[in-house]
Amino acid sequence: MESFRTVIKGWLGKVLLVLFLTPLALVGIEGYFSGSNKADVAKSVNGQDISNKELESATKNYKDQYLSLVKGDESLLNLPVIQQKALDALVARSLLLQQAEKLGISLSDVQLEQMLAQQPSFQENGKFSQQLYENYLRSVGMTNQGLIASLRQDHALKMISTTLMDYALVSQSDLQQLANLQTEQRTLHLASIKLDDYKKGVTASSQEITDYYNKHKNEFKQVASVDVDYVVLSPALLPATNLAVTDADLQQAYKAFVEKQQKDVKRQVKHILITTDARDDAAAQKLANEVYAKIQAGMTFADAAAQFSDDPGSKTQGGLVATYAPGVFSTDFDNAVNALKNGEISKPVKTQYGYHIIEANSPMVKLPSFESEKVRLTAEVEKTKLANLFSDTVNSLNEMVVGSDSLDAVAQEVKGARVESVKGVTLTTDNPYLSDLNVKAKLFNDDVKNGDRNASSNIQLANGDTIWIKVRDYHPAGIKPLAQATAEVKAKVVEEKAYKAAQAKIASILADFKTQPAAQVVAKSQVTFEDAGTYARSQGLKRAIERAAFSIPAPSKEGMWSATTAKLPNELVIVAVSNVNTSIASELPPEQMHELSKLYQQFRGQQILEDYTEYLKSKAKIK
Repeated sequence: MESFRTVIKGWLGKVLLVLFLTPLALVGIEGYFSGSNKADVAKSVNGQDISNKELESATKNYKDQYLSLVKGDESLLNLPVIQQKALDALVARSLLLQQAEKLGISLSDVQLEQMLAQQPSFQENGKFSQQLYENYLRSVGMTNQGLIASLRQDHALKMISTTLMDYALVSQSDLQQLANLQTEQRTLHLASIKLDDYKKGVTASSQEITDYYNKHKNEFKQVASVDVDYVVLSPALLPATNLAVTDADLQQAYKAFVEKQQKDVKRQVKHILITTDARDDAAAQKLANEVYAKIQAGMTFADAAAQFSDDPGSKTQGGLVATYAPGVFSTDFDNAVNALKNGEISKPVKTQYGYHIIEANSPMVKLPSFESEKVRLTAEVEKTKLANLFSDTVNSLNEMVVGSDSLDAVAQEVKGARVESVKGVTLTTDNPYLSDLNVKAKLFNDDVKNGDRNASSNIQLANGDTIWIKVRDYHPAGIKPLAQATAEVKAKVVEEKAYKAAQAKIASILADFKTQPAAQVVAKSQVTFEDAGTYARSQGLKRAIERAAFSIPAPSKEGMWSATTAKLPNELVIVAVSNVNTSIASELPPEQMHELSKLYQQFRGQQILEDYTEYLKSKAKIK
């Protein structure tokens, strides 16, 4: 039973995980409703253009997903491959949307409006809030019609995709075979033949080395790497001199603290909105000026908002914009808010929504006393002084390093700093300093590839330390030249000869297993077999051993073993199977079979969706 539960973690689960990302990519891409010109077209699908802006947005979505998997290290991403994947997804999306339109798959305006009204993010006190909805539209820069069109397309795409995926037919025979494969258990016996004894006296001639290299060049691929010297400077290495904190330092720090607290207070913003929905621009401006004059003449802002404002969400709240944040209305609106003093009211400000009369207030801030902040400020000032000392030291050392083209200046000037050397550094290095994104960008930039071997200027590390680097040599990605790979090729030739010698030595043992009882073969073989235990697929065996163990037929009768060999580095393993248990699948509880059926149906559904998309692509005009 336990082997079955590994299905999600095993090969099938991994396949499904990768495949399920595809429909998400197809239906989760937003914002493709702006116009484009022909010069901005990345691809045309049956006359429907995919703009470069769309491609850029989709590529960013994919890139962000992959960055989360590599902990934000962009140097590990293959950007051209990601861009092609994004483009393929956009083409598939366009094809499916076009087919959905042909088939009449769509939701009505009424259905979409009902869906929006039921969204929790647009509700206040259990009811749909027009104000929250309009604020959302402003924040994403869309109109109501644009959002409706976006949702209609997304839901049409989802409906055609899920129709194909959710109703895929699952053959019971295929399902049973899958269950059998996943739960089958084999009892294994392993014998290890070390190759060291077979390598004694084995040589490789120059011709053999050359022949092997020419036949197996792909075995000698290398990623780009550098040989580099580096020196790291941290604040802890600097002497703690001239770091005493004076009372004047503390008073200045407290003053800056007070100013920041006052500046960071969120302002309360109210507005009266006069729109052009039911009047032309001149009439709206005239009315806004009249309302402003009434307020100046003594009418309260709240009364004016209640009587004249066209913003239903704020007019009953004295004009208060409860969800105000910079960028919600416009830059002109924000500039007006920032220019207003406490309680001051602006003249009408025009935005795309109409004319606004604005009032802004800052609540009083209760500030802690100087004495209560003294300990914190002391630590803060000490930290600032150390940072300034570190910065000054880095600037001084930087001039020495760049001027002399040597990292030794740092080691000579700062006790404890020393130059380190590392060879074969790649983009996947786990060196705590060289794995920093800024350092890798410098190690593998075009200047280094083109021969720059000068000492770098200082590079700040993520932890606050500073590093200088000097690339000694750059090794480009590709096939290693034979001169560089000779030792490696020779080792492979010798190992290949040792493998063949070992296989010849045990050939008779493998032949005996086919015709003789296992106990008899083991007794005369002079090879030690260990009982490895009983395994199902994906249960921790080395891949080569698992592949060998599950590739041979079951033993022909009791007491017989099926046997083959598996290659491991410097080792040949005899893999023998004494028993195959295929009865577990028939004992699976119905709920587990149901779970497997669902997984297999999703797998088949994804295949059908991909096949259908490929069919549409074969009939489409894509250029």
